[in-house]
Amino acid sequence: MGDAWNEVTYLRKAPPKAQERRTTGAVNRAMQSGGVVDTRKKYAAATNKHVTTDKNTAKLDRETEELHHDAIDRSVAQLIQKGRSNKGLTQKELATRINEKPSVVNDYESGKAIPAQGILAKMERTLGLRLRGANKGQPLEPKGKK
Repeated sequence: MGDAWNEVTYLRKAPPKAQERRTTGAVNRAMQSGGVVDTRKKYAAATNKHVTTDKNTAKLDRETEELHHDAIDRSVAQLIQKGRSNKGLTQKELATRINEKPSVVNDYESGKAIPAQGILAKMERTLGLRLRGANKGQPLEPKGKK
């Protein structure tokens, strides 16, 4: 029991942290001593991005075809404007009636919006005129009358 107090424990120096191992001096010392040194440049390292890229990224970059969504037709945008003004509504009032933001109505009237069938259907019901199909601009027939 008395010998436990006479034991000596040697603590080793803590190994260098990753940041310390990447310094120029540390790399030079490792190369001089014959240690393994990896000098690859890692793509997007330390950028805090959760999105990864893969082999197909270069293939997509080489793609020449223009892929984009079609915006709403200008004639439909003018029909929305005309129908809204005939009803005496502002863009904000129309947006409130169809439960959308005023910016959505503005985008549809300016021709910037990507057409969504649900929003067009709500506008048709509120404005009382067809915005889709072959007979655009015609009055919307109430349900049951066909």
